[in-house]
Amino acid sequence: MDIDWAALGQVFGTTLVVTVGMVGLFTLGIVGTSRKTAQQGEAGGAPAAGGSSAAARTGGYACFALCLAAVGYGIFLIVAG
Repeated sequence: MDIDWAALGQVFGTTLVVTVGMVGLFTLGIVGTSRKTAQQGEAGGAPAAGGSSAAARTGGYACFALCLAAVGYGIFLIVAG
C-alpha cells in the first residue's frame, strides 16, 4: 500500500480552508441577521439607525445564500462524481 502524501496534504489543506471559510461566512450571516439595539443608560446611548440595520440584515442573508450555494455545489460534486 502506497500513500500519496502530496495529494493527502492537498486535500487536507483545501478542506481546512473551505471549512474555516464556511464557518466564518455562516457566522457573519448570524451576526448580520441578529437584531441589536442599544439599551438606555449604556455607553453609546441611542439605538442604531434603521438603514444600517437593513444593510446588515441584507448582508447576513447574502452570507446564508453563499453558504447554501457552497453546500449545493458540494452535493453536485458528490453526485456527479
